[in-house]
Amino acid sequence: MSNQQRSRWDLGRFWQTVTYFEIIPLVNCWQKLFSPRAASHNSRPQTYNQQAKMKILVVGATGGVGKRVVKRLVEQNYDVMALVRDGIRGKEILGDRVKLWEGDLTIPETLKPEMISGVSAVICCSGTKVQPVEGDTPTREKYYQGIKFYLPEVADSPEQVEYRGMQNLVQLVSQHIQPITDKVLFNFSNPTTDIKETWGALDDVVMGGVSQSNIRLVNNRAIFGGIVSTDNNGGFASVRTRNFQPPLDLSDFEGIELRVKGDGKRYKFITRCEGKWDGIGYCYSFDTVYNFPTTIRIPFRCLIPVFRAKTVAEAEQLDASKVYSMQLMLSKFEYDGTLNPKFEAGSFGLEIEYIKAYNTKPKSQFVLISSAGVTRPGRPGLNLEEEPPAVRMNEQLGGILTWKLRGEEVVQASGLNYTIIRPCALTENPGDKPLYVEQGDNLKGQVGRDAIAELAIQAIQLPEAVNKTFEVKEESQPGETNWQKLFSGLTKNEDEDEGNI
Repeated sequence: MSNQQRSRWDLGRFWQTVTYFEIIPLVNCWQKLFSPRAASHNSRPQTYNQQAKMKILVVGATGGVGKRVVKRLVEQNYDVMALVRDGIRGKEILGDRVKLWEGDLTIPETLKPEMISGVSAVICCSGTKVQPVEGDTPTREKYYQGIKFYLPEVADSPEQVEYRGMQNLVQLVSQHIQPITDKVLFNFSNPTTDIKETWGALDDVVMGGVSQSNIRLVNNRAIFGGIVSTDNNGGFASVRTRNFQPPLDLSDFEGIELRVKGDGKRYKFITRCEGKWDGIGYCYSFDTVYNFPTTIRIPFRCLIPVFRAKTVAEAEQLDASKVYSMQLMLSKFEYDGTLNPKFEAGSFGLEIEYIKAYNTKPKSQFVLISSAGVTRPGRPGLNLEEEPPAVRMNEQLGGILTWKLRGEEVVQASGLNYTIIRPCALTENPGDKPLYVEQGDNLKGQVGRDAIAELAIQAIQLPEAVNKTFEVKEESQPGETNWQKLFSGLTKNEDEDEGNI
């Protein structure tokens, strides 16, 4: 096409686009200083301001494992609640970034529904307090398998803490916990000013084309529509969000779901995990049926990394923990120069009811830190001389392991999705060795509290951990743990033999 035949380029629309999306830094700074509209835009709506992941309640949060769980959750940007007996001591140990609730598992009236409000998972690190017997001193230290210890005694009632307390906690949690379900990101059936200020047109005018589109909120729907043209070597129209500040954390979900009514054309959904204007986009093409509602599910793993419609083979998968923007597009091109088989120049229209993040695999709602050896007291043929002190001294310690097992049974019968972790002898090791797990309660060894804390957090993140009970120790050599492989190799309790539960 000659210059005389080229369609007129709309410089005004080009300028509107670059200013709306804050593409030019100098102009962006000027807007922030002198434009009231831009200043109000910088305070992004709370609807999209996700500063934290899901809310987690840690019980026994000031103990050796509990305080490490809290520290890691805070570092990973979770919203953390903690149940403690002493609020002043809890604040000294846990700091100001944790919401504290004073309560005692053995006193039901101190466990309030408010402390479960909005909570998606509970990590329970509580346990009977065990202390040296009166008069025991460092000169009377004992050793077992290289582990230093004192002659212990219980300061609490194991029945009350491990069993009755677990009954009280589980009853509260099962009634009020919030399961991790789908999360609506944009509900166009109930439009708000926030939505109107978030989406804008991004058409081929940015490269000299003349396609025109917009997004309108009509009849409880968003309508992405307009006219797409191939004039001036163009051929795409789209609507895109401004960058979310801070980016959305969708790492607890599997993908994006759209509910649309289309016109028979093929569209693209695009998202980005970096704040660059023209960086790598992660794309998924989907077909629509003319005038027929369709649900489109886009697994994060199926998104294709592209740069200007060319695939980027060396790019990593989308990092769903930092989603900066979303975009809907009608384009002449698919990827790497191939054409969209359902593309037609002219008018188009795509109705969108909602955009949400979805989940199909349940995750653990309750993680219990129990103990290896809970089934061994009274087991026929057991050589007590080869067992850890807790097993040999179970009766002297008020049947602590027996009551821990009863507490496990309470969790298993609760109807919650759970993971029960049975650590071997706990140490102060740094947690830099891979973990080894077994089922059947025969494992002996050591494991660091740091490693158990990380294991508990992984258990609420991975569906492979649901409804599994296992013992755990550290390997002898440093290395990393493949968490998904570790959980996948275990058998769910419902499939185990009764003696191995």
